[in-house]
Amino acid sequence: MKRILLPAGGAILATGLLAAGLAGTAQAAGDVASDPLAKTAAQAAETLDFWTKSNNAALKQAVAFNPDSLEVEKISRGGGYSADTKPGSSVPIGEEKKVAVKSQNVNLPRTIGKVFFEGRDGKLYYCSGTSVQSQYRNLVATAGHCVYDIAGNDEVVSRWVFVPGYYQGKTPYGLYVGKQAFTHYDFDVYEDFDRDYAFATVYNGIGGTLNSSKQVNKAEYDAYQGEKYTKDVAISQADYLKCKDLNGGETSDCWAKVTKIEDLAGPDHPDSVKVLKEVTKEQYDAAPTGNVNGGKSPWISTEQVTESQYKAYTGPGYRKIDEKGNFTITHYRLRYWVKKSAKVEYFRTEFFVVGHAVKDVGRLGDNVGGQGVAWNQAAGKVVRTFGYPYGPNPDGSKPYTGVTPKWCYGKTASKVVKIPARKVEEQQSLKCAVTAGYDGGPWLANYSNAKRLGYVTGVTSLIVDVDGNKRYDTITSPIFDGETAAIYKAAAASWSGKLIP
Repeated sequence: MKRILLPAGGAILATGLLAAGLAGTAQAAGDVASDPLAKTAAQAAETLDFWTKSNNAALKQAVAFNPDSLEVEKISRGGGYSADTKPGSSVPIGEEKKVAVKSQNVNLPRTIGKVFFEGRDGKLYYCSGTSVQSQYRNLVATAGHCVYDIAGNDEVVSRWVFVPGYYQGKTPYGLYVGKQAFTHYDFDVYEDFDRDYAFATVYNGIGGTLNSSKQVNKAEYDAYQGEKYTKDVAISQADYLKCKDLNGGETSDCWAKVTKIEDLAGPDHPDSVKVLKEVTKEQYDAAPTGNVNGGKSPWISTEQVTESQYKAYTGPGYRKIDEKGNFTITHYRLRYWVKKSAKVEYFRTEFFVVGHAVKDVGRLGDNVGGQGVAWNQAAGKVVRTFGYPYGPNPDGSKPYTGVTPKWCYGKTASKVVKIPARKVEEQQSLKCAVTAGYDGGPWLANYSNAKRLGYVTGVTSLIVDVDGNKRYDTITSPIFDGETAAIYKAAAASWSGKLIP
């Protein structure tokens, strides 16, 4: 595998990116709307650097995407759903050959993870998502509002990446920069939440040591524009003298530190000297008299100061405003006898720059697999849904941390959901008490606990408090139909390639 040390600014990696196939403008074919997530090689490099610098600090700062417009309290039920085409599906990655496996365990799919992006407000957010089957094993399914801005300007969000298996800053299967987004034309243009789904192609994953340190000389350190730091290392006197001789004198690389030592000795010690140490008035009054360590000395002094100096003073001296209005500070000292000496220590300053020792870890689907996708499935079908809930309930309670994924299990409702506030005329719904951050996560039918694979028949779109108790209890999803299949197939046939050639 090729490894590249990348400075924090991302300049080196940008020159090595494979720019072929980067789309520059939105495209639409029928119902399919397509927009670039990383328009240029430099933008893809900047996105990677943004999320991975400083020990993945940005990933740790992101919070669940929780716009008020996605939380609704009123829904109504319509009739049953009528399919627009025949049912269809694509098999999960790893299921191309059928293998009979029986298991009663509930295992989380390796395909799920967090979708990270920067909103138009400049804040960092995450949703949930999953890897799905595609020709180039490079495709993520999530909610449309986790890819497309819903503020009304019909653009994709910024710095979009997918991290499967994300856990507290760790990227166990790599980080995947988004390349191209696909959604329904009605969501891209009209924000029709009946079409609140998106499929995003991603470049090969980037892994390795994303924040590595490299030791450099002083000149290289001074010239470096990215993240950097120094470290002082204790050395011997011989190494210090060798460094001085080599450099023609003491330098910033090698230096000596002299520490003065005053060891309490007593008035009769032959090497002791008398010193005065300032103390508080209370300590002075309580001290003994006579020629003893810690005894009172005749050195008491009072200084006249200004009001601002008087108020700002924080030392041990006694502050007082006298009868004339003068601001005074009186200093009290005790006498001690000490033996004075000095300790010399020698140090070498080492200089480090922080970069990215990164490597290509391969295609998303090869690393974590990919769920199948199915459309025009019957209502009332058993599904398992997955995601990373984190946001608060309407009553302010926060039952989830967003650290680990959660799941719900049950049959989808037999009647469709109508939510006029979000232009929803037909969505499917499931009883599931989760909060923001769960949106974008997959609804999986025919889920195999042993293989951790199933068929995506929807993605969480809206989170609803149906019974009005100020706690969310229901999630909704667009219905995957023939038009969804067309969009999925267009995305599944799109190549993305590598970030590191």
